[in-house]
Amino acid sequence: MSRPVDVPALVGGARAGSPRALARLLSLVEDAHPALREVMAALAPYGGRAWVVGLTGSPGVGKSTTTSALVGALRAEDLRVGVLAVDPSSPFSGGALLGDRIRMQDHATDPGVFIRSMATRGHLGGLSWATPQALRVMDAAGCDVVLVETVGVGQSEVEVASLADTTLVLLAPGMGDGIQAAKAGILEIGDVFCVNKADRDGADATVRDIEHMVRLGGDGRAPGAWRPTVVKTVAAKNEGVAELLATLRSHHTWAASSGELDRRRRRRAAGEIEAITVTALRQRIGDLTTGHGLEDLAADVVAGRTDPWAASDRLLAHLTAG
Repeated sequence: MSRPVDVPALVGGARAGSPRALARLLSLVEDAHPALREVMAALAPYGGRAWVVGLTGSPGVGKSTTTSALVGALRAEDLRVGVLAVDPSSPFSGGALLGDRIRMQDHATDPGVFIRSMATRGHLGGLSWATPQALRVMDAAGCDVVLVETVGVGQSEVEVASLADTTLVLLAPGMGDGIQAAKAGILEIGDVFCVNKADRDGADATVRDIEHMVRLGGDGRAPGAWRPTVVKTVAAKNEGVAELLATLRSHHTWAASSGELDRRRRRRAAGEIEAITVTALRQRIGDLTTGHGLEDLAADVVAGRTDPWAASDRLLAHLTAG
């Protein structure tokens, strides 16, 4: 049985800067607590301020180091920063492995930084299903910028672009990232490309490869559209980080003035509504499994008395009628 939750007190505490209250709200999100509906209703009037930057890239390119460097640059401007580090799930507990928080210890005692590791729990796309609602919590709690760092990048792991106002794709020399970029389709999601570890051999060649692919993919862009930019950094030495942040800001400014920011946020909200609705339908289907509705339909399909499409129509009709 869930313990009672004082939602107004938690919301008030989070907005006043209490890390304990913010952590508790995020736990309610991850646990899909019964009070979550009340939490979201209470936070709704305070959202829409935070700039959401998504960071993705192959394992080993320095995502966490770059995230930490960006946090430092943003804090130098006295901005309140939230970090959602979406970690691989532990195969034993289902919880996050917490590697990102270990690598960001420099900011652990800074009251202007809140870092939260969230488990993917096997969710394809590299993001936890709870991430959109966690973003809403951090936004409403007063974060000026929220950095969302994903597990990695691949053909099924470009989902961060649907949540971010600005998407940063990280690459590194000597890792075959040019081929990976073409294969994963990340040219379509990247607003800014960062070749990190640029003190290694092959950095300039990697930059040229990415710029070439950006040019090839730019033929169909409308006039005035954003042209992805490639920046070099050595995040571990804090080199190029100021230029990277300035480039990210340039995209944010363009997106706000062109209407793209509003379009992205509307798509994000639509996706969130759809996900909540689908989750509710799945729960109702699960309820049917314990009875005889779904089992009977499955038996009819196996026996050849009906087909899966017709069975699905009957199940959907039953769900919507209820």
